[in-house]
Amino acid sequence: MNQDAFLELNSVACQYGNTKVLNDINLSVARGEFVALLGSSGCGKTTLLRVLAGFITPSAGQVSVRHRDVTVLPPDKRGMALVFQSYALWPHMTVAQNIGYGLKLKRVPKTEIAERVGAMQTLLGLDGLGNRKPSALSGGQRQRVALGRALAVDPEILLLDEPLSNLDARIRLTVRHELRALQKRLGITAIHVTHDREEAMVMADRIVIMNAGRIAQQGSPEEVYNRPASAFVAAFMGAENVITLEGTLQGDSFAIAAGPANAAGHVALMARPLASGIVEARFRPEAAQLFAADTPIVGPGITFRGEVSAVSYPGGHWRHSVRLAHREIMADSPRAFEPGEQVSVHIAPEALFLFNSPDAKPAPAISLPTAGKVHA
Repeated sequence: MNQDAFLELNSVACQYGNTKVLNDINLSVARGEFVALLGSSGCGKTTLLRVLAGFITPSAGQVSVRHRDVTVLPPDKRGMALVFQSYALWPHMTVAQNIGYGLKLKRVPKTEIAERVGAMQTLLGLDGLGNRKPSALSGGQRQRVALGRALAVDPEILLLDEPLSNLDARIRLTVRHELRALQKRLGITAIHVTHDREEAMVMADRIVIMNAGRIAQQGSPEEVYNRPASAFVAAFMGAENVITLEGTLQGDSFAIAAGPANAAGHVALMARPLASGIVEARFRPEAAQLFAADTPIVGPGITFRGEVSAVSYPGGHWRHSVRLAHREIMADSPRAFEPGEQVSVHIAPEALFLFNSPDAKPAPAISLPTAGKVHA
C-alpha cells in the first residue's frame, strides 16, 4: 500500500460472465492530482471509472480512499461525484434546481442550498441562468450545470466520464482549459476518462494509458509522449508510422543496417532496452524531415528513400504520403513536394521509437537505385 496515496486501487479486476474487462489494475492517486484514463473504446477505462464510483463491484481487488476500504460501499457513501458523458440533467428542472439536486437529497436546509447554488452559478459563469431549463442552454452551459451539480455536494474526488465529447471542437478547447483551471483552483482530486489524446495531454498531471483491461503505461504527459514504453503506447500517442528494421548493439548505440528503403544509420540507446536483431521502428509524421532525394544528410538517425504518392494540406504544414520499398508512411513538411517526386525522409534519434519485435520478419531485400524511382 502506498502511504502517500489519497485514492488507491490494488489488484482490481472485473469481469462480465467469462469476459475479463479489467485485469490486475494497480493505481495510486495523490490528493489534488488530475489523472486522465486514456484509451480507445473497449479498453476498460469507463468500467474502471464506474468501479471507482461504486456502480460496479470488482470481482477482485480493493478500492481505498484515505486508506479506508470503500470497495463495497454504495456510490453516495464514497465522497465522490460523477459527471456523465450525457450530463444527465433533469429536463423539467431549472439550472438552480439541477445544481442543488444532490444537496436536496442530502436534506441540506433550503437556505444553505440557495447559498451554495448561487456560489456555484457564479463560479461557473452561470449567473442569470438559474431559472432556465436545460433545453434553453447551449452545450457548454449544460456541461457547466452538470459540473456544478457534482461540485455542489463538495466531493473529495471528481469523476469525469468524457464530459467534453458532446461539445463542438471550438467550445471543447475553451471548456477543457476552464475545467483544468477550476480543478487546480479548488484543489480537488479528479479522474478523467477520455479517448482524446490531446485532451489528456493538456488537462492531466498524469496519464494512464489502458489497453485490453490493463495499464499499458502511466506517467506525465511529457513522459508518455516522448518515452513510450511499448509499440502500442507509441502508436496510441501518434507514432503510427511503422517500419521493420534490423540492427546491432554497439556499445551505447544501436547500429541500423541498410535495408530495402533505408541507408545504414545509428542512434544512441538512450536507456532503450534493445537487443540486436529485428526491431519495430515508429515515428510521428511531424517528426520526419523531408528533403529532395539528392540532398546530402549528415548526422545520427535514420534516412529512408522513397517516392511521394499523395500530398494534402491539413493546415500549418503539408502532409505527404511517401511510398517506401514495402509500405507507405506519412511525413510533414513546411513545403509541398510533388507526387512522383523522389525524396529522403530523415528521422532524428530522439524522435525514433525502437522496440524489439520477436514476431516481425525483415522486409524482402530489394535493391535501391542510386537515383530515380524506388522500385516496389
